Amino acid sequence: MTSRTTQQFSVLIMSTLAFTVCFAVWMMFAVIGIPIKKTLGLNETEFGLLAATPVLTGSLIRLPLGMWTDKYGGRIVFFLLMLSTVIPIYLISYATEFWQFLTAGLFVGVAGGSFSVGIAYCARWFTKEKQGLAMGVFGAGNSGAAVTKFVAPAIVIAWGWEMVPQIYAATMLVTALAFWMFTFSDPKHQVPSTVTVKDQLKALKDWRVWKYCQFYSIVFGGYVALSLWMVKYYVTEYGFDIKTAALLAACFSLPGGVLRAAGGWLSDKWGAHTVTWWVFWVSLVCLFFLSYPQTDFTIHTVNGPQTFHIGLSPTVFTIFMFIVGVSWAFGKASVFKYISDEYPHNIGVISGIVGLMGGLGGFILPIMFGALVDLTGVRSSAFMLLFGVIWASLMWMYFTEVKPMYASKKSAFKRKS
Repeated sequence: MTSRTTQQFSVLIMSTLAFTVCFAVWMMFAVIGIPIKKTLGLNETEFGLLAATPVLTGSLIRLPLGMWTDKYGGRIVFFLLMLSTVIPIYLISYATEFWQFLTAGLFVGVAGGSFSVGIAYCARWFTKEKQGLAMGVFGAGNSGAAVTKFVAPAIVIAWGWEMVPQIYAATMLVTALAFWMFTFSDPKHQVPSTVTVKDQLKALKDWRVWKYCQFYSIVFGGYVALSLWMVKYYVTEYGFDIKTAALLAACFSLPGGVLRAAGGWLSDKWGAHTVTWWVFWVSLVCLFFLSYPQTDFTIHTVNGPQTFHIGLSPTVFTIFMFIVGVSWAFGKASVFKYISDEYPHNIGVISGIVGLMGGLGGFILPIMFGALVDLTGVRSSAFMLLFGVIWASLMWMYFTEVKPMYASKKSAFKRKS
């Protein structure tokens, strides 16, 4: 009989691998959307909609998937989810019109819902003291966004974009079968059959859940949005070809995924609040500089007009994006540390709600990025928007966590004196 420790690590490894493949599929349009945009003559807003459509389905389905995971167990739900996406992924290669890509994208987007299944499935196999690290390791499957940026451009250059969904469909099928073979079920991890959907949805009345939704909409939703957006940004802003642009964009996507495990460890050690607070401040500083558009200005001097240029070079821009990616990797883990600490008995439902809102951020933001570029003509307006969202999150965190904490310490000091 397989030992408990072996079962734990087998579940964690296979779930992380499966989530990586699912996330790579979810981010597919970040790369193949560029030749599709050129072929169909799409504007920036339409490209944003194309890239974000899978994110919509993957977001909306997270809540029911989380509830089913609590009720039926993560293994069967995860397995069926992966199988359900194989045919839609393959059919993308035969699409020729914009509406066909959008329709296929909606079905493929189900792969993104795998997060709320896997996070609850893995967390329940570990003790509370190790759940942050376990969830961080699983969440490192976000690096599937970087995998797509490494793999998909090479496939596009070698065989055309149509081959990408065909290879991804075969990969998803093999991954689903391997997942079923090497994972396990534990009936103790399922909620009692007497718990109804109404009971599960009572979590929506808890204001803290909505706060974590806001936090996750930026550290995860912003991560998804920029993962979809950055390849095209490098192409249009700096003039790189698609392969080079994808590699540079991976400097954001890769640490934003693989370092989530480190964020889980930090959250276990220092607490979710401390990690999240510093994540937001670091992000705010970086986004301030990223927001500044390429600028030429002229000063009239005694020696005549002098023109100066201010703007981030590709190298400096990539460094800032790398720092944001690292910060948001930690933030994604710390938000779910909040959840495992405060909602240990219904992680599936809470993670489904928070994951849904985070995913919706990943759907809405690319469309807003495109609309802002069409409206203002300034590509860095995407970072201006993110700067504002981060500031709102910081203020919410200050008034609900930091200020009450200081007030409590002050009150305790007065009682002692």
